Amino acid sequence: MMEILKTIPLFAQLPPDMLQPLLAGNQLHMKSYLKGATVYNQRDSCKTFDIVLSGSLIVYSLAENGSAMTMFEFSKGQMLGANLLFGDTNGYPFTIYCMSDARLLHVAKEAVTDLLHDYNFTMQFVKMLSRNSQELNRKISMATQRTLRGNLLEYLKQQALSQQSSIIVLPVSKKQLADYLGVQRPSLFRELKNLKDEGIIDIANHRIRLKQ
Repeated sequence: MMEILKTIPLFAQLPPDMLQPLLAGNQLHMKSYLKGATVYNQRDSCKTFDIVLSGSLIVYSLAENGSAMTMFEFSKGQMLGANLLFGDTNGYPFTIYCMSDARLLHVAKEAVTDLLHDYNFTMQFVKMLSRNSQELNRKISMATQRTLRGNLLEYLKQQALSQQSSIIVLPVSKKQLADYLGVQRPSLFRELKNLKDEGIIDIANHRIRLKQ
């Protein structure tokens, strides 16, 4: 377990004698989840912040008509719950479930309180909070300011940057992409077809090439 902690930037510079008591007291512990498992239900109390060690998770909102919108995605190295841990209202506002088999490191609130006395931990913690906040702001912008076309092209451009290629391998199914964009699959398919017909993209199964 100590070897795993040392691979995580948040804990990499902490001395073992600071971490050992937390491990012994189960304030730092790992847990595995199967694909499709719900990690947190809406309104569950946040008692730990969690780091994704492997796999991926999504946060989704279920509308009254039964449609789902993916609000956020978490992959290896990202953390969840940190923004709720010390809040006056610390219930999860959305449901979080696993898109694949996943393993999480759960860090108890008491452990975070102790570790925040360490400068290096605090700076890494703040950086991770900032990244989550930036991603959330991007998602809010998608939901409130852009058209489906704008959101879809922004997603594809982000993937192109991440994959360092104009030929993008979609990391999710088209159903999951539709949920992420907050639209029904037919709407997504129509927009993809329009972009292809206009010569902006090429599509082949899960590969999309940006031409402009």
